[in-house]
Amino acid sequence: MNSLVEFFSFTDPNIRFVVIGSVLLTASSAIVGSFTFLNKKSLVGDAIAHAVLPGICLGFILSGTKNPIYLIGGAFITGWISLVFVEFITSRTRIKEDTAIGLTLSVFFGIGILLLTVIQKSGNAAQTGLDSFLFGKAAALVGRDLYTFATVAVVLLISVFLLFKEFSLLAFDKDYAKAIGLPVKRIELVLTSLIVLAVVIGIQAVGVVLMAAILITPAAAARFWTDKIKVMFMLASVFGAFSGLTGAYISYVAPSMPTGPWIVIVISVIAFVSFFLAPRRGVISRLMRQYTIRKTINDENVLKALYQLGEENKNFFIQRYPDEIIRRRKFEKENLMKVLKRLKGQGYVERTGNLWGLTEEGKSRGQRVVKIHRLWELYLTTHLHIAPDHVHEDADTIEHLLTPELEAELEKILDYPSVDPHKSEIPYK
Repeated sequence: MNSLVEFFSFTDPNIRFVVIGSVLLTASSAIVGSFTFLNKKSLVGDAIAHAVLPGICLGFILSGTKNPIYLIGGAFITGWISLVFVEFITSRTRIKEDTAIGLTLSVFFGIGILLLTVIQKSGNAAQTGLDSFLFGKAAALVGRDLYTFATVAVVLLISVFLLFKEFSLLAFDKDYAKAIGLPVKRIELVLTSLIVLAVVIGIQAVGVVLMAAILITPAAAARFWTDKIKVMFMLASVFGAFSGLTGAYISYVAPSMPTGPWIVIVISVIAFVSFFLAPRRGVISRLMRQYTIRKTINDENVLKALYQLGEENKNFFIQRYPDEIIRRRKFEKENLMKVLKRLKGQGYVERTGNLWGLTEEGKSRGQRVVKIHRLWELYLTTHLHIAPDHVHEDADTIEHLLTPELEAELEKILDYPSVDPHKSEIPYK
C-alpha cells in the first residue's frame, strides 16, 4: 500500500518522467497504429521498428554522441527507406507484400546489428546504453526525453485530429477517396510519416523487438468492443495509456522488472480479455449466439415438421409419436426429445404420455416457418430463375433468418401467392 501511494503521488521526479513518458508513447502510438490496423498493414509497424536500428547507429556514428536529434533523424530516414524498399519490391517484382516486409525487416535489422557491433568495438565512451534500443529502457527516461516525447505526441495527435476524416476514408474506401478528388498519395505520405515517427519515438521505451505490439495491439483490442471508429480510437488510446501506466508501476514495485516488456504484457492481457469477453465480437459472446441460433433452428424445424404432418389430414393438433416426426425430418432421437421438452416448457407443444402435439402458439410459429420457406422458394424460381429442384436448401436456411419486415416485403413483391413452385399451399394466418 505504501508503494502504491508513493507511486501515484508522483512526488519523485523519476516516477513522473517514466509514467508521463510511457503514457505519452503508448497512447499516441496506439492512435496512429489504429490506422495501420484498419489498413490491414499491421506488419508494416514491425518492419519499421526493425529498420530504424541502422538509422540510430548511423546517427550516433556521424555525431559521436547520443544526441536525440541525430538519433531520431537517422531512425526516421531509415524507417522511411524501409517502406520505400517494401513498395519497390511489391510493385516491381512478383513478391507479395508480406514476403517483402519480412525481407526488409531482416535485411535492415541485420545491418543495424552489424553497425551496433562496429560501434561497440570503436571505443567511444558515449556508446553506453545505445544497445537499450533493442529492448527498450523506459525506466531510464529523463526530463529531456520527456520533452521530446511530448512534442512528438502533440504532433501525432494534432495531425490525426486534423486529418481524421481523410485517414478514415483511406482506410475504408481508397477508390472513393480518389473519385472525390482527395490527394490520396499526399495523405498516405503524411500517414506513413506519422507511423514512422511514432515507431522512432516508441522504441526508446519498449525497444525494436516489442514496438509492433505497442503500435497494433491496442487497436486490435479496441476493435473487439465497438464498430464505431471514433470509439475505437478512444479505447485504443485508453488501453495504451493504461498499459503504459501499469507497466511503469510494476517496474517500480519490482525494480528487477523492465518497464517496456511489462507494458507489452499488460496490453496483451487486455487484448486477450477483449478477444474472449467483448460483448458482441468476443469469442464467448459469439459462441453463445451460435448456440442460441442452433437452438432456434432445431425448435423451428420440429414445429415445421409437426405442421407439415398436420397438413396431410388438415388437423394440426393431432398428437404424434417422436418416430413420426423423425420420418418427416431426420433428427437424432435423443436430440429430438430435448427439443420437444424445451418446446413444451415454452408452450409450443403439449404432451400426453409419449405423444406430442402442437399448441395454438406452436401451430402459428410452425405455419410462419413453412410460409417463409415456400415464399422464398417461389422468389428464387421467379426472380432469380433457379430451377425448382435447386431451391430447397437455400429456403431451409433463410426460413430461420427472415425478419417480419422482410417477410412482409417478400409477400408484397410476390403479390401474395397461394402456392409455391412445387404446388404446395402457402399458408397465411
